[in-house]
Amino acid sequence: MAKLIIDSDHSVAGFVSRHMSIANVRGQFNKIKGTINFEPDDLANSSVEVIIDVKSITTGIKNRDEHLLSPDFLDADKYPEIIFRSTKVEGAGARSVKVSGDLTIHGITRPVTMDVGYSGPVKSPFGGETTFGFASAITINRFDFGVKWDVPMEDGSLIVGKDIQITLDIEADQSNE
Repeated sequence: MAKLIIDSDHSVAGFVSRHMSIANVRGQFNKIKGTINFEPDDLANSSVEVIIDVKSITTGIKNRDEHLLSPDFLDADKYPEIIFRSTKVEGAGARSVKVSGDLTIHGITRPVTMDVGYSGPVKSPFGGETTFGFASAITINRFDFGVKWDVPMEDGSLIVGKDIQITLDIEADQSNE
């Protein structure tokens, strides 16, 4: 089994939310770490742990980032990490797996299942490491995780949509341990 270490320089967690029901607002978290124990020939023994540094959020708008870090949303001082730990990995087709696990945001843990595509392994030309790539997208209801700040619009919709799409694009290098 390959023990893979997430390469934080080449990995990102992105997100998309609706604003005023008319536009998408995008952002990302730039500091991700974790390990992936991966065996393509024995997926049931694979596992994943991803830890996202909440304070690494960026939307390109400083005031928005500060609001998202505040107690109104992610409360980064109290809940500095978003964590995913797998409980089950199973095949879902060629170069595709279903990963179920526990997602913790804002101190609340809920079970989720993600479809994950993978590529590799490849050998890095810069050091000979074996590297895999993983990509996934999932939509969560932020209210399920206690992130409930909002302002109602005249038509009954909310300023910030409840559904948040999260994407993970990860490179992970085989550990020499």
